[in-house]
Amino acid sequence: MLGRRRWIGTVAGLCLLSALGVGCGKKDGGGAGPEPASNEWKVGAYLSLSGAETQFGKDTQEGTELAVEEINAKGGVKGKKVRVLFEDDKSNPQEASNKVLQLINRDKVVALLGEVASSRSKAGGIVANKNKIPMISPSSTNPDVTKVGPFVFRVCFTDDVQGQMGARFVKNKLNKSKVAVLYASDDLYSSGLANEFKSEAKKLGMTIVAEKSFLKNETNFTTYLNEIKSAEPEAIYAPVYYNAMVPIARQAKAAGIPGNMFVGGDGWHSDSLVNDAGEEMEGAYFTNHFSPDMPSPSSQAFVKRYVEKYKREPSALAAQGYDSAMLLFDAMGRAKGDTPESIRDAIAETKNFQGATGAITIDAERNAEKPIVIVQIKGKKFTYFDTVTTK
Repeated sequence: MLGRRRWIGTVAGLCLLSALGVGCGKKDGGGAGPEPASNEWKVGAYLSLSGAETQFGKDTQEGTELAVEEINAKGGVKGKKVRVLFEDDKSNPQEASNKVLQLINRDKVVALLGEVASSRSKAGGIVANKNKIPMISPSSTNPDVTKVGPFVFRVCFTDDVQGQMGARFVKNKLNKSKVAVLYASDDLYSSGLANEFKSEAKKLGMTIVAEKSFLKNETNFTTYLNEIKSAEPEAIYAPVYYNAMVPIARQAKAAGIPGNMFVGGDGWHSDSLVNDAGEEMEGAYFTNHFSPDMPSPSSQAFVKRYVEKYKREPSALAAQGYDSAMLLFDAMGRAKGDTPESIRDAIAETKNFQGATGAITIDAERNAEKPIVIVQIKGKKFTYFDTVTTK
């Protein structure tokens, strides 16, 4: 279940009982902390390196690895090199909890880099917070993620902001008022973003002409799409992950629904979407954290280094993985001590950090204040369309 080594033996039960309280061998409810004589920083990262959202995990890992390479080339943090220990949570929330516990109790990490999927970041964040180990999610946008406690942060915008800006974009930029919504009801990210979009759309005087939900393991969307088409919307908001959007786009084309009717969220940004359904998605828009062609010096510097290393342009998730790691390393360098608690305090004090995705300030709720990028799919490529402020 936890993938832990058998030699743990009888103490395994005690460790499991303390998973949501204090870790094994810890005193006074404090964090596990680094090993006293360690000459390196150990940071844990749990990602979906297999399972349904494998691409999310791999992209984030690449951005993180680039950040580690860069910081260590500059001498590390406070004279010590940084090592990131990657664990595969298999795209499963329970496994995310297990891997976080393993990184804390076995590996004694001083901080954690979280997941992309909100359900898994929330699951891992609960364990991290109870054990007082700071965690930064690169891309989990559901508002509940950071509400689990004071040790959980993010470097991305939240769904309430993303949903609101999506609705405003449809209304004010696309001049569309009749919309349909299609989302996965059993997915925290998808349902949360849909709810925020609907709420803002109603405030703007828009009409929701159709609302269809499905279970995330479904692959046949024809019935939903035909019902949506019958409602005659001017736009379709589909805040789903890329692996669901591919069959939706293909089946929408078969149903006679053009790709430029679709608007989505940051879960669309994967090369798999444009490779497998780029023609069907021609002209579609989505809110995002980043675009490789966005006109920002810090963004272009990151793109140049990423292309040199990986021989292709970075996705938004790679950029977010890079930013979460670099912001953490910056906080570790500013921290008044080397303990997880002092690192947590330094993260909370972050203001105007210049990252690949733009300037990041951590607010009082441990969320990121930053602009939102609008991306359009053109010629089977993601292209920068606009940047909008959230204020």
